[in-house]
Amino acid sequence: MVLSSVSSGKTSSDQDHSATKPFRERLDHWGSVNLPSTRLFGTDGIRGRVGELLTAPLALQVGFWAGQVLRSQNGSGAIVLGQDSRNSSDMLAMALSAGLTAAGLEVWNLGLCPTPTVAYLTSASDAIGGVMISASHNPPEDNGIKFFGADGAKIAPELQIKIEAALRGEGDLAIEAPTWGQHHHRPELVDTYVQSLQSPLHHVSFEGMRIVLDLAWGAATQVAPTVFTQMGAEVIALNNNADGDRINVNCGSTYPQLLQSAIQQQRADLGFAFDGDADRVIAVDAQGRIVDGDYILYLWGQSLRYANQLPENLIISTVMANLGFERAWQNQGGTLIRTAVGDQYVHAEMRRRGAKLGGEQSGHILCPHYGVSGDGLLTALHIATLVQQSGSSLAELVNQSFQTYPQILRNVRVEDRDRRLNWQTSDLLQRAIAQAEAAMGDKAESSSEPPAPNP
Repeated sequence: MVLSSVSSGKTSSDQDHSATKPFRERLDHWGSVNLPSTRLFGTDGIRGRVGELLTAPLALQVGFWAGQVLRSQNGSGAIVLGQDSRNSSDMLAMALSAGLTAAGLEVWNLGLCPTPTVAYLTSASDAIGGVMISASHNPPEDNGIKFFGADGAKIAPELQIKIEAALRGEGDLAIEAPTWGQHHHRPELVDTYVQSLQSPLHHVSFEGMRIVLDLAWGAATQVAPTVFTQMGAEVIALNNNADGDRINVNCGSTYPQLLQSAIQQQRADLGFAFDGDADRVIAVDAQGRIVDGDYILYLWGQSLRYANQLPENLIISTVMANLGFERAWQNQGGTLIRTAVGDQYVHAEMRRRGAKLGGEQSGHILCPHYGVSGDGLLTALHIATLVQQSGSSLAELVNQSFQTYPQILRNVRVEDRDRRLNWQTSDLLQRAIAQAEAAMGDKAESSSEPPAPNP
């Protein structure tokens, strides 16, 4: 039997309504859900304060309706589930799994792992989708739910719209009669991801390199030190336990000062700072200088260009990319295309143009030669390899690259979710942007679009 959800604002037949109503009444018994008036899915899935936006009843119903949408696209199958170290991640993962299994899907629960682990394992298996419980670089009190399609890419916006419409009792999604899936603990699958990182670098040894890793008390604490050690590096690990109270707090890629100090104190060759879910990374050279995503794209781009692996010498970045990086890359005969802020926009433009390297200044780097998503650990391994094979230090490579133009980035947390999601309609903000662009003229670049907010 197939049940159709009732569409709000549309006329449904009495037969459809009577078939759907009892089912939705059963869903109501799972717990009340107060949905915001603004859209639920933002630029990077569903993200917000736990206990306010994100609750167990919401995760349960999101899991169920996401399961129904994914089944409608790909049929029944498995969903790969991972999480970071936040205290709320267990609660949300279990509730989400309950919803997915109620939708008749099998859940492979990896436990603690980086976000790109979920993306890779989803793409490399016969799973029909994946989901990560994480708020990335956000503070411990936040969390999020991020979905991936069968190809390991973030699910398309139209599927997010379908999930949200079904959650709100809208749309025309056909619902399969209730069947029950199973939940399986599969932490051993993380080893498959680790092997995928090491396989292209089987000829590389980091022996003789002293590398500091800031793991931000997050998702990379179990895998990153192991991988670098197995490849021969002397590893000094900071913030290297999974700690939901301290994830991202004054550490990691958004606070590299600890890494800078440790590198100089330990006389290390270089270091890497990850964010809470390890999908991004910031490097630091032996002089304590930050090597952000712009430098990473430039250096990796040069390496790929010399290997004839960079079609049209093209790099995709965002409006936040430093002008010094762009002009230096152009002087190398390359082209830099800018997108709106957000890795989903970078990824979409890379697919459209067939580009093989792209990313953001924040350290979210995509290279389809080696991975299906932004991956901080993958990026760190390849930058360390580039340094090892160059015969130079990271500091020397940076000296030979480019000088950044003056640039200021300030993050301001806007507690009001409506205002945060509707910043485009703020006349005051738009006037300020226009005035700044007019003042700079053609002497510099500014973004007419602020960094996309985290809903």
